[in-house]
Amino acid sequence: MKNIIVTGGLGHIGSKLMSYLLDKNYNIFCIDNLSTQRFTSLRGLIGNERFHFLNLDISHNIQLLSDAFKVQPIDCVIHLAAITDAEASHGKAQEVHDNNFNSTKNIVEFCNTKKAKLLFPSSTSVYGSAEAEVYEDNDDFLNPQSPYAESKINEEKYIISNVEGKYNILRLGTIFGVSPGMRFHTAVNKFCWQAALNSPITVWKTALDQYRPYLDINDASNAMNFFITEDHENQVFNVLTDNYTVQNILDSIQVFQDIEISFVESKIMNQLSYFVRNKKIQSLGFKFEGDLAQSIQDTFEWLR
Repeated sequence: MKNIIVTGGLGHIGSKLMSYLLDKNYNIFCIDNLSTQRFTSLRGLIGNERFHFLNLDISHNIQLLSDAFKVQPIDCVIHLAAITDAEASHGKAQEVHDNNFNSTKNIVEFCNTKKAKLLFPSSTSVYGSAEAEVYEDNDDFLNPQSPYAESKINEEKYIISNVEGKYNILRLGTIFGVSPGMRFHTAVNKFCWQAALNSPITVWKTALDQYRPYLDINDASNAMNFFITEDHENQVFNVLTDNYTVQNILDSIQVFQDIEISFVESKIMNQLSYFVRNKKIQSLGFKFEGDLAQSIQDTFEWLR
């Protein structure tokens, strides 16, 4: 039975992922500093003999982490812990860099010591706006347009240069779908939240026909497990269900809920446009099964 650490486990992705991996009979060690106060993410996990929770801030003190696992073997670390709001990162660039980079540096040291595989969920936001279809094996496509995206590129480079064993870097599309610790600051979930409250959906004026990469949260969990169990080491992969325009998303929401659109001047959502290729991971045999319409329906049901 494999021992898996999930850092930032109480977040949107982690709270879904941990339940998924527990169902796969892994031992799960959740590390979270509780900075987002998502205590509800622990619901249904406490009391499971294969689930363990540690309240640690890995950006500051690696020794506490090392001490906690001094004798416990670890097979894989899924390093989700980060400040993740790309739009909000413009106002706190240094904080984002310090927190995210230091956390990743410490996790790399820990993985080297424990000889554990590292799965690093990066972001497709590292590409920024692009006219051509972008893919992961050409660094010319890297065009970060937020401190968050810049921090992800810096962390990727550090991992590639310093991990002594096995790693995979997974550039995730924008997450959508239901989880215990779900957030509502990204397009699909935010639009569903606004529609469920019968509020106008706020859209940046030029965004309707701009493409962005999106990832169903179930596909995210499947992909993490795929790289835990498969040997495709020390490579970078784009992980996204599909590329959608804002209009695609609004049309899918309209099926379940009448909506009103409010066009705004501020860059609240989707001011960038780029189309990301996911053929590399699919060439390994991985299949994306996420369904935008089903996830939107599930989100409305969860909200109501």
